[in-house]
Amino acid sequence: MNSKERIITALNVQQPDRVPLYIHGINEAPIIGIGKHITDGLPEPKQFYDMNDSEKMKLMDTLFLIHEVFGVDGFTSFEIGHDTVIDDKDVKDDWGVIYRRNPYGLPVPIGHPVKDTGDLIKFHAPEPNRGHLLLLDLARDRFKGDVALFWLMRGVFVHSWRLTGMENYMLKLYKNPGFIHRISAMVTEYNLKQLDMLAPAGIDVLVVEDDIAATKSLLIAPKHFMEFVNPYNRKLVDRAHELGLKVVRHSDGNIWSIMDIIIESGYDGLNPLEPQADMDLKKVKDKYGNKICLLGNIDCKELLPFGTPDQVEAAVKNAIEVAAAGGGYILCDSNSLHPGVNPENCIAMFEATKKYGLYE
Repeated sequence: MNSKERIITALNVQQPDRVPLYIHGINEAPIIGIGKHITDGLPEPKQFYDMNDSEKMKLMDTLFLIHEVFGVDGFTSFEIGHDTVIDDKDVKDDWGVIYRRNPYGLPVPIGHPVKDTGDLIKFHAPEPNRGHLLLLDLARDRFKGDVALFWLMRGVFVHSWRLTGMENYMLKLYKNPGFIHRISAMVTEYNLKQLDMLAPAGIDVLVVEDDIAATKSLLIAPKHFMEFVNPYNRKLVDRAHELGLKVVRHSDGNIWSIMDIIIESGYDGLNPLEPQADMDLKKVKDKYGNKICLLGNIDCKELLPFGTPDQVEAAVKNAIEVAAAGGGYILCDSNSLHPGVNPENCIAMFEATKKYGLYE
């Protein structure tokens, strides 16, 4: 099997030749830290926007090289080039959301353009831009069909609250639910248009990235999830399946209260199964492992930053023992390879997957 076949087989909840390995997300610092083990000429860790063009090209090549050298079976792409610089601290995306740059990871949304019905009436949603798929194009040309291509798409909850602000979103659920539905419909229309652009561009797996939970419970009531979130995201699932794609649902946090809904909605995979949020891998596998592929659960909060390579190897071995039987498990971390992870621990995770992941 090649890497793409391995991923698709697992997402079909079938047994491939070995447990697939995947990187859901990775920041500049771990790319450079891991990359220094396999190539020369990398800059010191810094944010992408602080790099010159030569450094940016070297970083991108190193990201591809990490997948090739360590046999990572899936590559994650996302929109790039969709924001404009306001000043040295802030950027604005093509929806008008303002983000504060963050030296420790993803930028933080601080400015929200659609606060009320008046704003919504005047608001014009952007159209999907083919030029924003550059990372996907580069990956497709580099891997030539051998590696599964994942695309991260913001789901309706995250996209909507970023437009209107989290506190305002929560209040409007009760005071003006029609407003939330209108924003949700607008966001979903955009996502569906982009999905129709992505399929011919070569993606294999759509990731509906829509964090809906904290470590103890959902961020909104299950009844609100059922009304304001799931019906819209399910349109993405149905359309992606019509286009012959697989679909993974991503949400951090404790999502036990909506697990049955996620299964019923037709997702092929679930990520990232955060261990600190009681998403115990064995419990999820025992209850749902014959219905959905599981991706993740290798702790990126404590283990990958502060553990030892031997501890990482033991965690990988345990994850494979409890979740890989019969197929339907893809090994990756419990959120992302963020700036705080130890590069040596990431390499230990990659190598242990190969060491223990072969099906007999």
